[in-house]
Amino acid sequence: MEKSLEQLKREYEKTTVLLEQEKRKMQRLKNRQAYLESGSRKQRTHRLITHGAAIESIVPQTKELTETEFYSLMENILNLPQAAHFIQSAMASHSPQEKGGD
Repeated sequence: MEKSLEQLKREYEKTTVLLEQEKRKMQRLKNRQAYLESGSRKQRTHRLITHGAAIESIVPQTKELTETEFYSLMENILNLPQAAHFIQSAMASHSPQEKGGD
């Protein structure tokens, strides 16, 4: 028994709809995978933003500096002998956080 042209068209449409649904499902899975893999990048971005905000809150004048001026200022400050001492002290008293903590 052969199928009519109308039946074949309906089957084709149903199959096309299913194919599109599966493509969307596959894309959602790929998006989810990319989201999960980007976790460490997002943590780094969060840390950088938080540290930058801390600097701006302590020294609000830095908001007016260009990026180049800010980098130059930070290099000059961090090249001071006292800065090296404070950095070493901070690292010595640093207690590593558990994975996943902020």
